[in-house]
Amino acid sequence: MRFLPVSLTVLLVELKDLDETLALFASLEADPVEGIEDMVPAARTLMIRFRPDRLTPERLAADIAHRDLSAKIAPSDMLVDIPVHYDGEDLADVAALTGLSVEEVVSRHTQSTFTVAFCGFAPGFGYLVGGDPALQVPRRQSPRTKIPAGSVALAGAFSGVYPQNSPGGWQIIGTTPLKMWDLSRDPPALFQPGYRVRFFDLSRRAMAEVESTPAPAKPQSDAQAGLSIRVLSAPMPALFQDLGRFGQTGQGVSASGALDLGAFKAANRVVGNPPGTPCLEITLGGFSFEVSGRAVMALTGAPCPITIRDVNGREMTQATYQPIALEAGDVVTLGFALKGARSYLALRGGFDISPVLGSASTDTLAVVGPDPVTSGAVLSIRSDTAQLSAVSLLELPAFDLPMAGETVTLDVIMGPRSDWFTDHGVKTLSEQTYEVTPQSNRVGIRLSGPEALERKDKAELPSEGTATGAIQVPHSGQPVLFLADHPLTGGYPVIGTVADYHLDLAGQIPVNAKIQFRPVTSFAEIKPAKG
Repeated sequence: MRFLPVSLTVLLVELKDLDETLALFASLEADPVEGIEDMVPAARTLMIRFRPDRLTPERLAADIAHRDLSAKIAPSDMLVDIPVHYDGEDLADVAALTGLSVEEVVSRHTQSTFTVAFCGFAPGFGYLVGGDPALQVPRRQSPRTKIPAGSVALAGAFSGVYPQNSPGGWQIIGTTPLKMWDLSRDPPALFQPGYRVRFFDLSRRAMAEVESTPAPAKPQSDAQAGLSIRVLSAPMPALFQDLGRFGQTGQGVSASGALDLGAFKAANRVVGNPPGTPCLEITLGGFSFEVSGRAVMALTGAPCPITIRDVNGREMTQATYQPIALEAGDVVTLGFALKGARSYLALRGGFDISPVLGSASTDTLAVVGPDPVTSGAVLSIRSDTAQLSAVSLLELPAFDLPMAGETVTLDVIMGPRSDWFTDHGVKTLSEQTYEVTPQSNRVGIRLSGPEALERKDKAELPSEGTATGAIQVPHSGQPVLFLADHPLTGGYPVIGTVADYHLDLAGQIPVNAKIQFRPVTSFAEIKPAKG
């Protein structure tokens, strides 16, 4: 058992195999440690997020080190049958890799009873174990940019079904008409950890009933006709965000949430809203709306110029981080943000938006949460004032926002896979400057540097949990800095993780800015505390 640092609030426990991982996960659920906030089991690791004010990594490691990992997890009573058209484009390749005929591959897959070991990669994506060992095949050397939803696939010791269209490198052997992820179902994920799963061949066995569920209804506002804003322009769709979506990792859903939490919270304080009230996250400005009645707004984060035109055509400018009074018919237009990347728009009372899985955050990778806000949308504002407080006149930006061309320095906690890289590779991370490419988004910042990060070998990393701020290094050697919408698990080594206190800054770095990584720790395994 190894204890590896991830960040100031996350550690990774590396175990011998999946059985030990699931045993430790079950042990910590049955007998929890005070201060643990979340856990993400994976193939041979358990990622644990903890509260540093209640728990140190060394104390947590000491508790875990003495846990009994010999117990087997009792199988679930839940059995899910999955109908499959065995027509996958990699079926012949799988047969060649295994030395079996196509018919034998199908036969062995349908005769196996699988167990959902854990969920990750995408909402509803269950990693299934317990299949015929003869079907163990490597991932594709060149991942596909798009795999259709419902694709049944193999990789290593796992089988799985892609719940939505997404990139991936697993070997596709068939397709199923069943929905793996459906927000109109409770729970939305068809596969839950511990469930047993069997596949059957639709060409040999008629399917009595294919699950058919209606598309989830659009969230309905409970507000009567009243105060609202009508969006006139949104060059980039605005997104509802709040503090994040927690407690859904068992279904493969990460937290998401505002990329600059400090600016998000400040926007709500300026207008007197409760701290977690949903705001609109606006990327690079250009957003415009008309308000139907008297209101108070605030804009924080990236400093877009604010222009207000009243019903008589008079224009005035306003400042960010200040409460702004609006009258019926006022048109608010945000200019282009010359610094930073994301602004936060709050209206006093809050937007009347229904949460999805406990949060109003829109997760762009998982496609979970309210729809993106585009031109023509009408957004209702709540009129309940019971929880409102006085507006704040004292808010200021927490840091200087970066501009394109400027270099931003981010502190990095080294680990959990720093030892997968050569000394030269580790040195390269901190010595070279990276440019933020246009392919960056809320999932992650894609970086380009003059030299690839050198690994010790080309070994394949079993999927393991990833944290916000993780610097993941794919085969290209050019790192990706994960932001709030990152996948829950990943299959490339993470050389280090941006320190928690610099995550808001990372979320404000615009395209064509530059990043310098500054390690503030040296990689070392965490040693359990004594006594």
